[in-house]
Amino acid sequence: MTEAQVPRQPHAFTLWREAQDTRTRSPLGGIYYLLAWLLTWIFSDAPGALLVPGALGIAMFALLLALRLLHRLPQEQTSQALNRWLNLHWCLILITALSWGLAHALAQHDPLLRSSVIIATLSTIAFSTAMAFNFAMRKKRAMLALLLLYLPGLLVLALAWREQYAILITLSFYLSYLLLVLSRSNREYHNTLALELQLLDQQERLEHLSRTDSLTQLGNRYQFNSLFPLMVANAQRQSQPLSLVLLDIDFFKRINDEYGHACGDSCLSDFAERMRQNFRRDSDALLRLGGEEFGILMPNTPLEQACQRAESFRQTLVQQGFNIAGNPLPLTASLGVGCFDPQRDHDAAAFFKRVDDALYLAKGAGRNRLQLA
Repeated sequence: MTEAQVPRQPHAFTLWREAQDTRTRSPLGGIYYLLAWLLTWIFSDAPGALLVPGALGIAMFALLLALRLLHRLPQEQTSQALNRWLNLHWCLILITALSWGLAHALAQHDPLLRSSVIIATLSTIAFSTAMAFNFAMRKKRAMLALLLLYLPGLLVLALAWREQYAILITLSFYLSYLLLVLSRSNREYHNTLALELQLLDQQERLEHLSRTDSLTQLGNRYQFNSLFPLMVANAQRQSQPLSLVLLDIDFFKRINDEYGHACGDSCLSDFAERMRQNFRRDSDALLRLGGEEFGILMPNTPLEQACQRAESFRQTLVQQGFNIAGNPLPLTASLGVGCFDPQRDHDAAAFFKRVDDALYLAKGAGRNRLQLA
């Protein structure tokens, strides 16, 4: 998965990280459950006499292993899809834990497995330790898995406590220790996850700053350079119109020279706000390309519609002007408008040059006018 496919919403990212960790840590455990039962059966006193339970155990753990391996992560990285995947995978984990708990109980109870009961007991300790350290992301579910691993065997030991009290007490103490370890592992996991979320938030903030003009809060030239070629390629692939409007505030240098740069900054901010009010579609990309030059990318917009909206914006500027300390100041703009044409524009750079040339024609013809590319 690429970085762009990682969910950005905190809740979805938390579920995605948990699903990734669960998926990574799950298959190896499934293999060792199968091996542990195979060793318990083979090294019993009479493997032949235990052929049926031995074969059933192998079939059960092999099936659970296959289900774990085949349970792929969802393609759709939404909270709902990830939650469904986690719930189903935890069902497999809990069923496996219960199956091993019953296998351990059988080893404790059946005299034919007396020679290999130590294998089953050591395997139970190993599986429960791995559970406490590797699956602590869901504390309650991991606790349930630990109990399913231990309780069947402890119950059999309790029924014969006079002979087995030493093992019963030892395993009970170790279970209590694992529950404490699980709580600590759960805290450490979520602390690490919280740090990841903080880093993700900082990365998004830095990315936003790198793509946003700090004065106008419009997209900056970097964002335009990243977005424009993609939108041109998409328009060409889907045979949909893509219009580009380039705007240049007329005689902006005069505003800076006569009224100061603070006034010029205020003018730029006001101009950007007028753009937001006039070009309100979510699909429109409003950008400050540098200095007093701005741009608007209008996907799925034919040339005639783009011209109408651009001309309406130009006329609104003429009517409203700009206010300085209560005194009105004329504010106009020159505009170049074009629509991507595969026959004339062999790439994004050619399309931009054609519209930019139209903008310079509008400025050369007296400014405060719109020129078609």
